[in-house]
Amino acid sequence: MKRKGRVLATTTAVLALTLTGACASSKSTTTATNTAKFNAALNAVYNPSDKKGGTITMAISEDWDSVDTGDTYYGLSWNLLRLYSRSLVMFDPVPGPDGNKLVPDLADSLGVSSDGGKTWTYHLRAGVKFQDGTPITSKDVKYAELRSFDKTVLVNGPTYMNDWLNWPAGYTGPYKQPNVNTDQAISTPDDRTIVYHLKRPFGGFDYFAMLPSSAPVPKAADQGTNGGVNYKKHVVSSGPYKFQSYEAGKGFTLVRNTNWDPATDPNRKALPDEYVIKLGVDATDIDNQLLAGTIQVDLAGTGVQTATLPQVLSNPTNRANADNPTAARLWYTSINPTVAPFDNIDCRRAVMYAADKVGYQNAYGGPLAGGDIATSLMPPIIPGYQKTDAYPDGADHKGDLDKAKAALAACGKPNGFSTNMAYRSDRPKEKATAESLQQSLKRVGISLTLKGYPTGDYFSIDVGKPSFLVANNLGLATNGWAADWNDGFGFLQQIVDGRVIRPSGGSSNLSVNFPAINTMVDEAMSESDAAKRNQDWAAIDKAVMDQAVILPGVWAKAVTIRGKGLTNVFVNEAFGQYDYMSFGAVS
Repeated sequence: MKRKGRVLATTTAVLALTLTGACASSKSTTTATNTAKFNAALNAVYNPSDKKGGTITMAISEDWDSVDTGDTYYGLSWNLLRLYSRSLVMFDPVPGPDGNKLVPDLADSLGVSSDGGKTWTYHLRAGVKFQDGTPITSKDVKYAELRSFDKTVLVNGPTYMNDWLNWPAGYTGPYKQPNVNTDQAISTPDDRTIVYHLKRPFGGFDYFAMLPSSAPVPKAADQGTNGGVNYKKHVVSSGPYKFQSYEAGKGFTLVRNTNWDPATDPNRKALPDEYVIKLGVDATDIDNQLLAGTIQVDLAGTGVQTATLPQVLSNPTNRANADNPTAARLWYTSINPTVAPFDNIDCRRAVMYAADKVGYQNAYGGPLAGGDIATSLMPPIIPGYQKTDAYPDGADHKGDLDKAKAALAACGKPNGFSTNMAYRSDRPKEKATAESLQQSLKRVGISLTLKGYPTGDYFSIDVGKPSFLVANNLGLATNGWAADWNDGFGFLQQIVDGRVIRPSGGSSNLSVNFPAINTMVDEAMSESDAAKRNQDWAAIDKAVMDQAVILPGVWAKAVTIRGKGLTNVFVNEAFGQYDYMSFGAVS
């Protein structure tokens, strides 16, 4: 998870059937354990409890992209925001493979399709309320979708709804066009019914209804100086917790929402009394506090830092309270063809051959903590994955320098060249990645000047803006992507479809924009045969690799620590992280 799309095509009846079978939660058959051991929380609930009370303290080394449900695209944010907001549907909060299934949340069932998959209808549960006791209506859900349409104001978040719904021609959103009739895209025939009208059929629309943009927003709270980008300062809760305080760049505190009715919510236990979220805490300090028990959760969810790893794995007690989850995530580097000399494919190929993949892997903590060396985009757990290696990097995976030098000669730069490389400055592993590439590319004469940018601005106003990349000569940029959901579309489309790139920024796609690949994306999405569709996504993966615009680093794993004093700890496979919504606290 981490950005956008612009696609118009039909997807599969097969996917629709898969979703239909995902209605029932698996909570009644969930495995549980009280035994502290390595990987205890991968496929079971560790330390189960229904006890209420206590405080959970969470921390992260960076700023938050946004607590606004219409302006966020980090998986860790989607994981956390379920505490204070409710989308129409959600991933089932259970361990194991069933965590990838969708279940109703604010809606009382998964979507009902009609008109051959072009129309999707949801009915809200009875009795749902905002934090002030005001009933939540379908109009509040519609307004939330409308406001998230305007990516010049709310620049983050996916654009699936923008791209698929039958919006009026030229529509720009409710901030600039407040009086436009949008019923042809979303209609609300009564206060509990919302109907989505698509341009083309889409069998997997429930995945779109899972997105945070379907969490209701009262229009009156999103007006004037408190509207748009400032709504994050006073988000109105529809979930079991509400904001007690919010301070940009420093943190926020969530406390109980007394107008949340557990009778309307079968997915949340809402056990703790309070969540304290600290921002901008040094990453190594977070590891130390996890081990000491002064904080319970590292919100990044990407594992302990390399320096901390020996303390975790060599100490039997620490190791017994750790897990090693695999995520549908790729850590990679974007190679920007709009920045010279990377407008020449052979200059891009030189980077692909010269990169030291072992160094990349070690930057993330090695095979156990970082993941497996990646040779293509889709992780092996994504349906359709095919093992390929377009740029063999030698038997030791430290680069093929002869091929790199030949590529430099072919691009007219036999002695190498200079460029800048961006990375997220508050992520030590990305800094280490940039430093590793700086060293390995120097071997063939490619000189990198490293430039760090804060995570909170990285995609929205810095590296995610095409003009910013060019103006700052950012030929390379660290990147990472976890699937919005685990299939070829959910993983690839947002990072390889060139139509997701916007001048205003906010896209995770920093380097892939080829008409032929865009056409392949449309064809894959219109393919009704599942086996053929998987082959199509594999072919898209190969086509992107052939263009040498993405240097794949590692398919992610992480060594994560189960914080002291937590109950109900498990990894939700949909996020590849602990399920932040399900924790309890030993008070």
